[in-house]
Amino acid sequence: MQQTQADQSGTPAARQAAAEEQGYVDVVYARLDELREAYRARLAEVRRTGPSGSPQNRSERDAFAAHYADAVARLDHVENRLVFGRLDLRGASEPRYVGRIGLSDAARDQLLVDWRAPSARPFYQATAAHPGDVVRRRHLLTRARTVLGVEDELLDADHLDEATASGLTGEGALFAAMSAAREGRMSDIVATIQGEQDAVIRSDLAGILVVQGGPGTGKTAVALHRAAYLLYAHRERLERSGVLLVGPSRVFLSYIEQVLPSLGETDVVATTMADLLPGTTATGTEAPEVAAVKGRVELADVLARAVRGLQRVPAEARELDVEGTTIHLRPEDVRAAMTRARRTGQPHNQARETFARAVLDVLVREYAAARGVDDPEERPYLYEDVRSARDVRVAVNLCWMPTTAHGLLERLYARPDLLARYAPRLPAADRALLHREPGAPWTVADVPLLDELAELLGPHEQAESARARAAQRQQAAEEVRYAQEAIAAQGLGGGLVDAQMLAERFAATGPVLSTAERAAADRTWTYGHVVVDEAQELSPMAWRALLRRCPSRSMTVVGDLAQRSGRVPARSWAGVLGDAGREHVREAVLTISYRTPATVMAAATAVLAAAGSPPAYPVRSARDLPDALATTRATPATLPAVTAAVVADELARLDQTDGAGLGRAAVVVPAGAAAGVAADLAADPALRAALAGADDDPLGARLVVLDAVGVKGLEFDTVVLLEPAEILSGGPGDLYVAMTRPTRRLHVVHAAPLPAGMPEVPAGA
Repeated sequence: MQQTQADQSGTPAARQAAAEEQGYVDVVYARLDELREAYRARLAEVRRTGPSGSPQNRSERDAFAAHYADAVARLDHVENRLVFGRLDLRGASEPRYVGRIGLSDAARDQLLVDWRAPSARPFYQATAAHPGDVVRRRHLLTRARTVLGVEDELLDADHLDEATASGLTGEGALFAAMSAAREGRMSDIVATIQGEQDAVIRSDLAGILVVQGGPGTGKTAVALHRAAYLLYAHRERLERSGVLLVGPSRVFLSYIEQVLPSLGETDVVATTMADLLPGTTATGTEAPEVAAVKGRVELADVLARAVRGLQRVPAEARELDVEGTTIHLRPEDVRAAMTRARRTGQPHNQARETFARAVLDVLVREYAAARGVDDPEERPYLYEDVRSARDVRVAVNLCWMPTTAHGLLERLYARPDLLARYAPRLPAADRALLHREPGAPWTVADVPLLDELAELLGPHEQAESARARAAQRQQAAEEVRYAQEAIAAQGLGGGLVDAQMLAERFAATGPVLSTAERAAADRTWTYGHVVVDEAQELSPMAWRALLRRCPSRSMTVVGDLAQRSGRVPARSWAGVLGDAGREHVREAVLTISYRTPATVMAAATAVLAAAGSPPAYPVRSARDLPDALATTRATPATLPAVTAAVVADELARLDQTDGAGLGRAAVVVPAGAAAGVAADLAADPALRAALAGADDDPLGARLVVLDAVGVKGLEFDTVVLLEPAEILSGGPGDLYVAMTRPTRRLHVVHAAPLPAGMPEVPAGA
């Protein structure tokens, strides 16, 4: 039984309920302020002590400073909508309030239950059919610290008292959230988590959990809330190792960046496959067929053979000159040294040290015999003569060549003869696709290959040292720049302190790196849990890279097979997961779309079915809206002008429903067309203003232009979809994604015929 009156804010019952809840909310916020000030005072006290004392004392000081700083940040992040729920329980003398974090008063009496705590579970799981001890569930609608209203659900009428009955009010928090205008960033759903979502969020940590869900089912939100829940429920384990979140694009990561901090969690490393490898930036683009070849698991064997190819046995003995004495490097000695090195099980570059020592031992013995020296005390000098001889260094390198992952992969791509040698079973046409000139930018599909090689090769000492020195120089320059700004802003110095001195002092007293910061900079870091969004897009080689980072095989994998890009549809998760599919995998399915209106979802599903790829897991929409779908026909010549007119009209509709400048819209275009369409729209001053995002942030703009790949994972109030038939040519999944981004209205503009299954619904009809 749920009260669904559209607006009770003016009724006496509603005003009284809001006033009562305001009093309690004020108490909770007062406690939040008290704790925050206490942590700030402790942090200031620790920082005042300075870096003096023993190394242990300095380490303890840094640890305390980091702890207090994290606590302050956590309390700052949960400021908005701190209290959002209340449970009235049968037999309980006091209601139970649910919020973003748990809080107790000075006497240790509980004020607020953390939404992740077992005692908060009824807030998400109780139903009228199975209420448990819940009599009433109340949602508190707040802005900042003000209670705007309350929404009630009566779950057990048999235990309803007169006072509770008179205070029932509300529209339904879920539908209110669905109807709200988008604000350019994803918000958490902690106050409106539904039962099937909650079951996924609280699922066991162990194993690989695949969460399949159609458009708008809340996959991403569930994955983020699950990460927050696991950090709460398994704090000791995951706080040390951290959680890795892999998203489909940098825009997507910006879109979701506020969610986890708003839930009180900041120790999560968020990245894309393009940025997975520290020190590597993948900015290049390539044809889908090239990326598909690079993603095949067979490439792992090719790379392993290429690394093994760096270990060469000479065909015959080589003469080496050491201080005028001739010695010999024989094939049998090289083989023996290689066997010893390989037995260590170390990567190539690190095993080279064992190989070099074994070779040098043999050469030193021959050198000593040739010199007629048998005094053991002379051996160090003989060893140094042999080790530093140019002929010896060259010979050892030719037999066991040290290299970097980037250098080896670049050689493989640039030299068809090498690729043919190490990939003989790869078709010649596929090998030709991999060819590229040295110096070309790396692509996303290259990153898993580079990671595979980095694992096989191990660190290259000289390259790592050079990279570390470069990083130190960059950090020092940043610290000096920051110090210069501080001096200028605060009027420091006056000849007594300069930027260099201030930067050095800051470096000496700065806080230690967090787990997330250390993990993000370390390729070999292993995480306690990995979350992968849009998982249907990852290649088998990408899964190998992710499994390498999670030895415990604890993963949350979310996606939708029907939304996979490309012309070859995915039939099962087993076929998508690569090596991860061999692990213990369990699946969960989200079935209700809370985003996409039913009319739009039906059209998208019909198009997908007509293309021969009906969704394996159909979803039903939670609601429908009038005028949710419209189509406008143009000619090729009038398409730009018609598109601009439609976009202007859709923004005007948002102004009318939400207020001037509110609501977000996207124009989704075929691949490669975004820049041209954006330029055409910008010819209109009003549309140019709508396209202008703060600091070139596309999500900060009211209007964005993206292709079907760039729009993955995002949602908008209104979507203007341009030339759906052309988008369909890239694969049915791309069009399915493009059609299902709006929360309210999809307006299709086309010159080419509409794809099969898409209805013609003339605008205004």
